[in-house]
Formats: sequence, C-alpha cells, structure tokens
Amino acid sequence: MDFHYDDQNIFAKILRGEIPNSTVYENDHALAFHDIQPQAPVHILVIPKGAYMSLDHFAAHATPAEQAGFFAAITAVCAMSDVGSGFRAIANTRAHGAQEVPHFHMHILGGRPLGPMLAM
Repeated sequence: MDFHYDDQNIFAKILRGEIPNSTVYENDHALAFHDIQPQAPVHILVIPKGAYMSLDHFAAHATPAEQAGFFAAITAVCAMSDVGSGFRAIANTRAHGAQEVPHFHMHILGGRPLGPMLAM
C-alpha cells in the first residue's frame, strides 16, 4: 500500500496548535483529547504525533518508541477515565472502514454498555 499523508487534515492542524482541542493526556509521541461528537459518556481520541494516516501505516512505519508512546497514552487515558467496567477501542481505516480523518487515531469509548460491535 502506498501511503500519502495529507498534512492539512484536522488532526495535523490540532497537533500544530492551529485548532484548539480538549486535551486529556499528552506524551512525547501521542495526544489524547475529547471527541467533539461523543458517541458514549467517555469518547476520547488518541492520535500519534507522527504523520501516519492509518493503523496499518502506523504499524508498518512507526518507530518502536512511537508505538510504545502511543499505547502508553491509551493506557493512561483508560486509567484516568470511567472505563473500569469495559471499553471499546476502535481504529476506523480508509473508506470501507469509515475513517473520516486521514490521520491514524484510536477511539476509546466507554462509560456505559456499548452493545454489539456491528449491526447487520
């Protein structure tokens, strides 16, 4: 797969400080913030600071430090949020996966029963 990162996407602009966000957690490799259209009582987006457009792009090309920092951010977000009874981590990827922003991101959703993963 050929990955072409668009540095004008909304998450790239958030990382550059051009668009404000409601930061929940930040480390050297990731930023976590509240989703502006929450789908559950807890709905936090975790994004890598590197220019990765999708989960497979990140998995194939991010350094071990970037990957560790990203998953450390998810761990921290889950620890500080009301997801003790369970949560869902979702990474929508490309058109058929319903990815809306072409910057890899993980949705952390919880705070209530979430129902089945997919409806037929």
